[in-house]
Amino acid sequence: MQRRNFIKGACIGSMVAFFANSKLLASSKKLLTFEEVKANTDDKITVPKGYEAKILISWGDPLFKKAKQYDESKNIDKNAVTNASLSFGDNTDGMNIFKLSKTRAILAVNNEYINPEIMFKHNGKNLSKDDILYEQNSLGVSIFEIEKRGNFYSVVLDSKYNRRITAHTKIAVSGPAKSSVLGKEKFVYGTLNNCANGKTPWGTYLTCEENIDDFFGFNDNEFKLNENLKRYGFSKESLYGWEKFDERFDISKNPQEANKFGWVVEINPFDKNSTPVKRTALGRFKHENAELVIDKDGTVVVYMGDDEANEFLYKFVSKHKYKKGVANPKILDEGILYVAKFDGKEDDFRGKGKWIALEFGKNGLNKQNGFDSQADILINARLAGTVVGATPMDRCEWIASHKESGQKELFVSLTNNKARTQANSANPRAKNIYGHIIKFWQKNTHKDEEFFWEIFVLAGQPDNKSGLYKGSKNINTQNKFNSPDGLKFDKDGRLWIQTDGNYSNKGDFEGMGNNCMLAADPSSGELKRFLVGPIACEITGLAFNEDSTIAFVGIQHPGENLAPSTFPNGKTPRSSIVMIRKLDGGVIGT
Repeated sequence: MQRRNFIKGACIGSMVAFFANSKLLASSKKLLTFEEVKANTDDKITVPKGYEAKILISWGDPLFKKAKQYDESKNIDKNAVTNASLSFGDNTDGMNIFKLSKTRAILAVNNEYINPEIMFKHNGKNLSKDDILYEQNSLGVSIFEIEKRGNFYSVVLDSKYNRRITAHTKIAVSGPAKSSVLGKEKFVYGTLNNCANGKTPWGTYLTCEENIDDFFGFNDNEFKLNENLKRYGFSKESLYGWEKFDERFDISKNPQEANKFGWVVEINPFDKNSTPVKRTALGRFKHENAELVIDKDGTVVVYMGDDEANEFLYKFVSKHKYKKGVANPKILDEGILYVAKFDGKEDDFRGKGKWIALEFGKNGLNKQNGFDSQADILINARLAGTVVGATPMDRCEWIASHKESGQKELFVSLTNNKARTQANSANPRAKNIYGHIIKFWQKNTHKDEEFFWEIFVLAGQPDNKSGLYKGSKNINTQNKFNSPDGLKFDKDGRLWIQTDGNYSNKGDFEGMGNNCMLAADPSSGELKRFLVGPIACEITGLAFNEDSTIAFVGIQHPGENLAPSTFPNGKTPRSSIVMIRKLDGGVIGT
């Protein structure tokens, strides 16, 4: 213990020295000029002085005129099941905006999952088949037109772009694992646990499937889980109990069904009749987001994180080049998937790394190690990452590319990891309850197989903790937070950080308040709290209109676990998208 305390002291000294010598804390311009918001536990949206917030849409609000308004009585029957497929889905998450004109746009929004304790009168304790169908129609993706009317936007009901993609939607499969996933079928049905997102330069939306195991279980006591199913978290009883009412989600009867989920799905938001496509070349794991960048020679690179404790960071490098204005479906179907290995001294907070190719016949990915084909590797990307020696991370969340750096710099949020027992260079704390953000970059191009990295912020508690748990030098009493999740850069180079962490405001988390959204200067490391959400929510998903005068921010699961929230309307707590504007019409963040 004495030695460990000495190491902690040395580490915090190294962290101070690191920030003193880093490129951080040397900004040439002031990016964060808004008045910082204080942490709080109020059941409302708190924004800076000179700003205002308004609800755009909430779970259950109609997308079509024939849909009924949200039913506070929560009477679930076949009509309610149908109505759910005509309304905005539950638990808004990642989103993107697609321009139509100066005043009109399309929003594509993930609806990640459901909260049965809020959704039903019985709080999820007495589920019926109609309840399950209602849940299945309440998640997936919502796509709808918005139009600016006055200072804010409104939903355009019955727009030709409006549609819902649910657990029952017909979806195509492409890429190297297509045959293995489809078998004798032509399509799969549904997308699940759509967490974060991406956007392509050819105008499509990427929605990412994350905690797919929550929806699968099995009723056969003799059924044995194989190594792949275990690694992806599948177990006998699912979180939601769908296997009791829908055989498709009973993996003892339909073991192949599990491999149909865990992918990045590409959607054309401009054509409601188009069929979404699951892109298997991007690998199967618990995807957070898909950050797509175009290298200087036109190569498309997609960065992705696997959001589970001790899983990996990935990138996909396309074989084909992007040509402006040309949609080439092969771009996301042919290429190489890589996984990251981080190197460095544990107390340096920076180092080098290597991208290791996940290709059949290379790096031990062969029949001797349980892989019969490239399709096997992609379906079991986690197992392949372990074989090649990838670095287990503290739950990779969002990845954001810094446009002002020519997209060379990328930032990845590592939200927390209570399961870690041994620290490593890139994850310097065992039992990482606060999380951190790493900046990484390649020297020449995104195709480089070597990369460099450094810790941008180590979230922590500067007021009652010691050593590394105090946090990095840019964490203070005013801006302290935990569990960074959503990341996005705006057009001026601000890095927006959204949190999904402990909102108890007690003990280790005293003074952090409800989950929030902060803005960071990527050059100086300065951090300021911009927004605080209502009780028990997660802040997730961010989009800006063309001139960045309106921000669309997702408020997920207010009142989860029956916490005392009535956001947004003083009744049932409902996931919502909030619009933020500056009263003087200025750019968000100034």
